Amino acid sequence: MPSPLSAAAHPAAPASSLACPSIRMECTACTRMSTTSTPSTGCRACHCCWAELAFTQVPYFVPDTPAARADLAAQYTTIGRMDQGIGLVLQELRGAGVLNDTLVIFTSDNGIPFPSGRTNLYWPGTAEPMLVSSPEHPKRWGQVSEAYVSLLDLTPTILDWFSIPYPSYAIFGTKTVQLTGRSLLPVLEAEPLWTTVFGSQSYHEVTMSYPMRSVHHQNFHLVHNLHFKMPFPIDQDFYISPTFQDLLNRTTAGQPTGWYKDLHQYYYRERWELYDRNQDPHETHNLAADPRYTQVLELLQTQLVKWQWETHDPWVCAPDGVLEEKLAPQCRPLHNEL
Repeated sequence: MPSPLSAAAHPAAPASSLACPSIRMECTACTRMSTTSTPSTGCRACHCCWAELAFTQVPYFVPDTPAARADLAAQYTTIGRMDQGIGLVLQELRGAGVLNDTLVIFTSDNGIPFPSGRTNLYWPGTAEPMLVSSPEHPKRWGQVSEAYVSLLDLTPTILDWFSIPYPSYAIFGTKTVQLTGRSLLPVLEAEPLWTTVFGSQSYHEVTMSYPMRSVHHQNFHLVHNLHFKMPFPIDQDFYISPTFQDLLNRTTAGQPTGWYKDLHQYYYRERWELYDRNQDPHETHNLAADPRYTQVLELLQTQLVKWQWETHDPWVCAPDGVLEEKLAPQCRPLHNEL
């Protein structure tokens, strides 16, 4: 997933370089509160007052309603507590005398659990924090990289940190398995020209089969919805969230939802979605059917299919073909009118 990579300051430096941004996020949501200093990080933590929901920052992809604001405030509070926990971990490393020998990586598994976020391959669902703090790479301390990186890069990074070569092995007698990520350590030395990254989502719960694949290339983002004929599934914990329940209630009552989409748009998606994030950062204008972007669409489709073959994606032929692996791997047509 694409992540803004931050080359955080050396761990021996003030921990706020690694831990404080999310505290500031919480404080933005809870203005006019008392703040206290967290001993482990030096960060200032907010004590949220629920009466101050009017000051909560609402991202564009979240409905701007009192219910969603309360949901967000709780999320920001959780992030603030997590931030303090990270400070405690760094304090333990410092107390053990190993902070200057430790590569610290902070990231998450997916985007925020709100509409268009987690379980989606839109930007809010794939944009994750990625902070890397290395005592051996002071050149870019405190800088932010524009390189596209993903969680696939973690294994190569850790192997590179320990100077361990990737073992050579094969699965079920097929060709040798290759790492599809790359080490992030070179990014801590100089800015690379990494302008392409891929995304994948198949399931969140066993009843939520809605495979999607995506590629970000420069300013363009392509999403392939393989099960585009069916409505997008909703996971149980998101369904019972105050934000989604309020969205459902407002929709059925015909009331304004305060949202940048409606439920029909959210549930029913085109097979291909192409967005120019420079011109359309909210990803609301699908360019896939626009003849002016045919070359861009075909380029990204080619990149995506190539990556699917390289990663042995079982969905590479879907939805209009089936993967035949008994002889030479190839796509067999289904003639299913898709």
